[in-house]
Amino acid sequence: MTEWSGAKEPSRESMIGRLCRLEALDADRHAEALHRAYEADPEGRNWTYLPYGPFSSAAEYRQAIAGAKDITDTLFFAIVDLASDEPVGVAAYLRADPAMGSIEVGHLSYSPRLQRTPVSTEAMALMMRRVFDDWGYRRYEWKCNSLNAPSVAAARRLGFRFEGLFRNHSVAKGRNRDTTWLSIIDEEWPAIRDALEAWLDPGNFDETGGQRRRLAEWMPPSAGQDVVGRVAD
Repeated sequence: MTEWSGAKEPSRESMIGRLCRLEALDADRHAEALHRAYEADPEGRNWTYLPYGPFSSAAEYRQAIAGAKDITDTLFFAIVDLASDEPVGVAAYLRADPAMGSIEVGHLSYSPRLQRTPVSTEAMALMMRRVFDDWGYRRYEWKCNSLNAPSVAAARRLGFRFEGLFRNHSVAKGRNRDTTWLSIIDEEWPAIRDALEAWLDPGNFDETGGQRRRLAEWMPPSAGQDVVGRVAD
């Protein structure tokens, strides 16, 4: 590792793709529209594995995110659907360690309008590209409650590899949380980037918006698989 000189400090600079834009979360700009989007999940199931929510009103949600732009160790972004120019979800960078080259994605709160759409895939691809290509990180982490099967499946689909289970890792909303750890590292990223770009290409979708080929068909064989161990350099 004699060539390693560290990664860049993360920033709230916007990320813009073909389908979406990620911009710094701001209560004044985003709270009301986000709450409207979240109301499509009236039972609040999307908040089950997050340490906060659901929120009974736009005012309550506004208050909850009012200080988001001032938090220095967690960078929250609103995911804006370019077709409607409305925010439809939130994601964040956290636990950045530029000296070691490690950073995490988390606080994913997708409204039903964002879930299982090309927009959600592009949002994650934009965040990965920023981490690896622009900031030079070596490791990108995804951690979630081990009971949150959709989150684990989403991470694996995007190429994150399972590393292990941290038992009794924390307490969330009065319940024990075992945490599933997954990651992508820099040497895996180029092939994953190519797969994401190929899947997101407009030519991969028919006139009704249906995918012609699944993302898994573009991914390298190791993507999304369990990590079985590595020999130390």
